[in-house]
Order: sequence, then C-alpha cells, then structure tokens
Amino acid sequence: MKKKWVSLLLSAMMVFTLSACSLGGKASTPAPEQPTTEATTGDTGELKPEEGASLVVWESKEARPFVEAINKEFTAKYGIPVKFEEVSGGDTANKLTTDGPAGIGADVLMFPHDNLGRVVSAGLILPNDYHEEQTRKNNSELSVNATSYDGMLYGYPRSIETYLMFYNKKLLPNGAPKTMEEVIELSKTMNDPAKKQYTFMWEMGNFYFDFFWVASTGGYIFGQNDTDTADIGLNNEGAVSGLKFQQDFVKQVLPLKTSDVTFDIKKGLFTSGQLAMSVDGPWVIGDLKKSGIDFGAAPIPSIQGKPSKSFSGVKAWYVNAFTKFPNAAKLYAEFASSKEAQLKEFEMTGTVPANIEAAKDSKVTSDPITSAILEQFKNSYLMPAIPEMNSVWSPMASAFSDALNKGKDPKQALDGAVKQITDAIKQ
Repeated sequence: MKKKWVSLLLSAMMVFTLSACSLGGKASTPAPEQPTTEATTGDTGELKPEEGASLVVWESKEARPFVEAINKEFTAKYGIPVKFEEVSGGDTANKLTTDGPAGIGADVLMFPHDNLGRVVSAGLILPNDYHEEQTRKNNSELSVNATSYDGMLYGYPRSIETYLMFYNKKLLPNGAPKTMEEVIELSKTMNDPAKKQYTFMWEMGNFYFDFFWVASTGGYIFGQNDTDTADIGLNNEGAVSGLKFQQDFVKQVLPLKTSDVTFDIKKGLFTSGQLAMSVDGPWVIGDLKKSGIDFGAAPIPSIQGKPSKSFSGVKAWYVNAFTKFPNAAKLYAEFASSKEAQLKEFEMTGTVPANIEAAKDSKVTSDPITSAILEQFKNSYLMPAIPEMNSVWSPMASAFSDALNKGKDPKQALDGAVKQITDAIKQ
C-alpha cells in the first residue's frame, strides 16, 4: 500500500526522512555489448572513463541552472566535457525510444520513475551495477525501490517529489485555505476573469495534476498495489464523485478551457500577483524565489472532507544502453546524484533530496517549503512504474477534457477512458 511506501521513507529519513507520454515497444536495434567490470577499472578498483569521452545530458529547462553547475564540476574533476540538452521529463523516455537505438540519444538522462518499466522492457537503459552498493546505502529505501525493476537497480536517485499548493501571502495574509469549499467562497470575491485575476489553478487537462481530484475521493489506478491491471479504479464510485466535484468547482472558480491553463501561463499569473493559489511541484520553487513574490506552501485543500491525494514520484539519473561511453556516463550519474549534488539542487531549486544524509541536513529540515512538501507527501500516491501505466495517460486526459470543456457526464467520460485503457492493455 502507498502508506507503507511513505512509512518507509519517513522512518529512513527522519523528519525528511511528475508526465508521461506513449512509448513504443522494444528497441529494434540491440544495445551494444558492454565491457566487463574488470576491464573498466584500474588497480584501485575505480571506474575508468573511456579515453576521449564526452557526454550529453537530457534534463528539463527548470533544472538547467543546477545541471549546468554540476556539469562544470564534473568536467573539472574528470576532464570530460558535458553538454546539456533541454528535454522535458515527460518526453525523455519517448525520445529515448527513437534516439537511443539510432545512436543520437543522451548518454545520461533524467526521468520520473513511472517510466522505468517501459524503458527497461525496451532495453533502453543500463543497470546501476558499479555504484549499486553505495546507491542502496546512501539513498532512502523508497527511492531505491522506485528506481528498481524486477529486483534490479537501474536508477541513480536524485529527489523525491509530489506537487502541492503554493500561495501568495499578500493575497492570503491569513494563510492558505484547508478545504476546497473555502476556496470556492474566496473565489466569489477574489476572482475577476476579465482582469485575469484568479483564485486557484492547476494544469487542467494534464492527468498528472488532474489525478488528485479523483484519487482523493477513492479512485485508484490499478489494484493490488498497482500490480493488477485487470482491476482499474478510475471509474469507480469515488472517482466519479471526484470528477463531478471538479466539474462543479471549475464552473465556479476557474471558468476556462483546459488548454487555457498551461505551466507557463499559470506560473506567469502567480508570479505577477494575479493568481492566489497555484498547484505545482518543487521544480518551480527556484523560479518563484527569483520572481521576488512572497509565497508560502501548503498541502492541497481537502476535497469533500478528504485529504487531497497527489501523485508522487522519484526522479533519478539513468544511463542510455546505447551510449558510446558507459563508464563516463555511470561516473556522471553517480557524481550528479551524490549527497553534495542533491544539497546543491535543494539550495538552487528546492527539490527534496533522496539521499539520507542530505535529507537530514539542517538546511533541508528547517525549510518551511520542504515541510509542506513532506506533509503533502504523506497523502500521496506513488505513480505506478509498470509498462501498462503508459496506456492510462491519454484516455484519462481526454476524459477530463470532455468533462471540463464539454460538460460530459463524469460517469460516461470515465467509463469511456477505462474501456480504452483496458483495450490497450489487452493488445
């Protein structure tokens, strides 16, 4: 159960302690055979980078400052040049499907753990073998489990995350509301769509963010801890109730089409003081701080008296199975996920470390934003990492779009989505 995952995290890390698009089948070109460990280590047992190695790294634009800083440190230590290429987390696995076998993919890439089953099944990434022991020792059990598949570790965990609510302290001087009913009341005096002033926003039409509306009221992805794909809980009584509540909420609070609320539009409204509350993830913290806005963070308001249940995940580095420089790539993945690197990223962007010692650092434990993230994490839902999850995103996005944009009956919208998911899984 998800509560068990959270319990493992919190106990391992004391007070501390994304997504996804469709992906093709197995890569048509087999990954090149990798040299044995004996052939890649020197007398000291350290991994030796290939002569003349250079690396390309894929990460999202929000992480650019952190990645570019790490790239400079890595190059200074190993003499290996590293190039940053901007690819959003939701597109990385998809892009690797074509670019990896073609020999033009990044050597090291980051993606949320829910993509893991698909890329492993397609033979697109290498196991974390050389650094496995220290990775398991240094990072939380949850992050190690989330970046493993069929018992084998593939990832180099970097951060845990869930989205939560950021709020404008100037517009909400008494603090953030705790219930969606309070948000509705606030919107009656705070909303002014003609002046583009809004009370509450999330990325409508993006199932990653829409999920909390149906999960909070009893919906779920798959049964048996997200392993039973024959049991889909996205159109059960609780999910239907949640979507109906959301449908009514949109009419009263956010009278816009789903396409009107993109990441950039929402962030721009929030940083300019035109939006009181914004549901987003830790990746936006760095930009919010740079904007100068006085903001706070809190759990997403409850829905029908129940805590809002957000998606949660683990971000990690992975090594492309088709890289020409596997040793250098593994060295980079370990270097960029070290305790020091995770603390640097926390300081730059506010992401919550997966590294146990980094998570205990006073800079992390005393931060009120991090405390809010952990509070929301307690009620989160770890994204399934099995390949069948790939069949969920598009049908569910369409269901929410039909319900919110066209007023389609929630039960009919969700029934249609589940049928599409079921049919896709059977193929």
